[in-house]
Amino acid sequence: MIAINLLPHREWARKKRREAFFTHLVLAVLAGVALSGLLYMGFEARIAAQEGRNQQLQAEIAKLDQQIKEIATLQTELDALKARQDAVASLQADRNLPVHLLNELARRLPDGVYLRSIKQEADGIAITGVAQSQERVSELLRNLSTQSPWLRQPQLIEITAGTQSFQPGGQRRVFNFALRVVQAKGEGMDRPSAKPAAQTGQGGAL
Repeated sequence: MIAINLLPHREWARKKRREAFFTHLVLAVLAGVALSGLLYMGFEARIAAQEGRNQQLQAEIAKLDQQIKEIATLQTELDALKARQDAVASLQADRNLPVHLLNELARRLPDGVYLRSIKQEADGIAITGVAQSQERVSELLRNLSTQSPWLRQPQLIEITAGTQSFQPGGQRRVFNFALRVVQAKGEGMDRPSAKPAAQTGQGGAL
């Protein structure tokens, strides 16, 4: 006996294929969503980690900036302290200069020369006086320029002839002079090999 299948097998096969297609499509969509979620979570974790590192770097940078400010402040304080030390050292070195000035003038003053005034002008000394002759003034300039470690660069400003009364003896011819000399620091006196300058005659009466 021959069996005849009267069911719509072709429609049934197409339906099965359609159901399988939709099933695979849904599975693919679900897999895609799951994969996207995993990727998103991975990127979020990496971004969070990077933000944490950025915050740590910002905190370290802030610490370094604070340390740099402190170092700059310390450098300013050190500079100010050094300036004060230099000022104190300069005052310490200069406090005896007037003594050396008067001592040098007394040692280098030739006979026949009398000083009237000594005035300090910045680093220079203005000196006025009276001499018996022009040669005495020249000798004073030579003494100051070649023999004194404390006085340098003597410059004769003027010299004029005049007269002066003496008792006894009446009037005598004299030479009024004005000169300027630079006050040094006496560097030569600090050297072990420096020899004391030869002492000239002391200033005397005209």
